[in-house]
Amino acid sequence: MLRRLLTGLVASVLLAGCASGAAPQEAPGGVRVAHKFGETVVPEHPQRVVALGYTEQDAILAFGVVPVAVRYAFGPEDDAFFPWADAAAGDARPVILPREGVDAEKVAALQPDLIMAVTAGLDRQQYDLLSRIAPTVVQPAEFVDFGTPWQVQTRVTGQALGQPERAEELVGEVEARFAQVRAAHPELEGRTIALSGPTYEGNYPFNSTADTRTRFFGALGMVVPPELDAAAGGSFYGTVSRENASMLDADVLVWQVGSAQERAGIESDPVLAALPAVREGRALFMDGTDYGALQFSSVLSLPHLLDEFVPRLAAAGGRV
Repeated sequence: MLRRLLTGLVASVLLAGCASGAAPQEAPGGVRVAHKFGETVVPEHPQRVVALGYTEQDAILAFGVVPVAVRYAFGPEDDAFFPWADAAAGDARPVILPREGVDAEKVAALQPDLIMAVTAGLDRQQYDLLSRIAPTVVQPAEFVDFGTPWQVQTRVTGQALGQPERAEELVGEVEARFAQVRAAHPELEGRTIALSGPTYEGNYPFNSTADTRTRFFGALGMVVPPELDAAAGGSFYGTVSRENASMLDADVLVWQVGSAQERAGIESDPVLAALPAVREGRALFMDGTDYGALQFSSVLSLPHLLDEFVPRLAAAGGRV
């Protein structure tokens, strides 16, 4: 993979370097952004921003900046933006980068002046490679890959884009909405939540407390069962065998499904059907736009969930 990424990259980097006149990390008057691989110097007012993280575009759009390219995550392959982000994106048609692998040659061809990769899960080798093309920002050191809270991502993005004050405003607005919804639904306080989905290699997946998606439920007062967090072993997700499916029997069980086929597979599973949470109406599916909004868990998508999904969640939590 590295050999493929390096092929032709030298010429692209040289071209980008000639265009900018300086190495990305040496840009004068830039903003310094600390992250798990050190520190990146971002030039003031970047214009050509690549959203390399799978859910990176929302945080960028929130600051009135439309990325020149986004990374494909799921959904329509010819539409880079989801409903909650359409207003911010306008009629923009950015390049859509492939989901599999990091295509450094395509990134270099875009001549970016900033690569945002907070939700890309880059390793050091990939980061070093991309940093030769343009300043590259990944998640802070204290968070696992794909585990950066939306508040932190918003602040990091705002810092990189030279809008830290706006970042605080955005975070404050959404946190205030969470506070209102949490106060309106005390039936969710302290309830346990198991966030699962379609079987993976014969096992049942779940998301741990460290995952961005479970943080949505945590902000409403819900908690992941300690035994699930222990099984995840510090990762943002884990799996349990069919024999241990009872570990998913939390106060509320939520299945994330991206298709009707995935939903049908869960509904027809006799092991899952036997769980008390299912029999007692405390299990529910998260699909459609709600599914997409949870995967992004961004400053733009979370308000949608608070309006559309919480009433269903509260109904299930009230049955405990």
